[in-house]
Amino acid sequence: MNILDVFSYAWGSIRLRKLRAALTILGIVIGIAAIVALLSLSEGFRVVITSQFERGFALDVLTVTAGRGFGFGLGGGSSEYYLTLNDTQAINGITGVNLSTAIMSKPISLSSGGKTLTVSAIGINFTEYSEVYSTTFLAGSGSLALNSANDTIILGARIADPWKNGTTFAEVGDYINLTWSTGPITKPITKSYLFHVVAVLKEVGGFGIGGPSDSQVYIPLSTAETIFETDQVNQILIQLVDSKQTTIDSVTEDTEAFFENKVTVMSPTAMLSTFSSILSTVQLFLAGLAGISLLVAGIGIMNIMIVSVIERTREIGILKSLGMKNRTVLVIFLAEAVLIGFLGAVIGIGFGWGLSNFFARFGLAMMSGAGGNSMNSRVAGASFSITPVLTPTVFLGALAFGVATSVLFGLYPARRASKLKPVEALRYE
Repeated sequence: MNILDVFSYAWGSIRLRKLRAALTILGIVIGIAAIVALLSLSEGFRVVITSQFERGFALDVLTVTAGRGFGFGLGGGSSEYYLTLNDTQAINGITGVNLSTAIMSKPISLSSGGKTLTVSAIGINFTEYSEVYSTTFLAGSGSLALNSANDTIILGARIADPWKNGTTFAEVGDYINLTWSTGPITKPITKSYLFHVVAVLKEVGGFGIGGPSDSQVYIPLSTAETIFETDQVNQILIQLVDSKQTTIDSVTEDTEAFFENKVTVMSPTAMLSTFSSILSTVQLFLAGLAGISLLVAGIGIMNIMIVSVIERTREIGILKSLGMKNRTVLVIFLAEAVLIGFLGAVIGIGFGWGLSNFFARFGLAMMSGAGGNSMNSRVAGASFSITPVLTPTVFLGALAFGVATSVLFGLYPARRASKLKPVEALRYE
């Protein structure tokens, strides 16, 4: 029999036992769908993270945080060592540095017109920060007021419009109260300050990884130092003279040496590389979890095919008595396994792709709304969407994995069928 005849015969056997074949295929469908859904969502998440890095970070900007660690957030690494406002003067003297600017961040409460928000207040030098993030720190309305007064405040887009439906919290020209609590939890000391809204930033979008964020407010650094009663800062941004790797490496080494290796200096490329590595590991872990269901499906395939061999013992005996070789019988049963795996993989890929899109569209929306309907929860949550990405590697890998699983677990039943002796098979009842 040629290969077309073999697959034709195998397909006829599958059609003859439709329900059994459908249940066997279902196991492959579930496993492949899980793999495709998880990997396409994680790949979409990778794309979002990458785009946010490219948008939020400038390639010629380094971030210095106290302590040794990743230091992705405004809090930096955990260490008894801390950075101060005066540290920027020393950094400015390092060869390759264009300017450095300090960032101070504290959680505060804002109130306006009977509405209250809990957000992060970022103390910055408006002029220097605008130079570092010239493409994202832009006013959507009002003016950035580089020569700012002490009571100046700039709102992120999500602060001005927390619900994104036109229900404004504050507009340019409004006065809002900023409340800062300090001291022990049992007896906190609360202070309130009146600020004048001079601008609302253009929407940045996404997670706000690095650089300006839609869910923060910005006040003058000198004002932040007075209100928070400290000269300690969370970060120092270093703008380089260029984005060459040699400049990045040189300034990084000189900065770490100056602070006696008590700080972490991160570049956008290093951060992105670290995140990509983490996401790759997560993808492998998710694929491994989904692969467990394929293992279960494979055992089911083996079981069903062994039952099929037992039921078709007389049929195999007749075929062998007519001159069919052991190898041909083996190939026929393997062809059935290939068809089952192929159909299960194709259907599973389609189902998994649809499932990932459904979750991306509705699941994330429900999760973001699960925290409540308060304005605080809406501002605290990130405004982002994930578009699943089905790469050719995932598509072909899932297809091959489905077929390989079926063939692997169908090999023993196929070999068992090929080894049946014609006379004994014909006698089987």
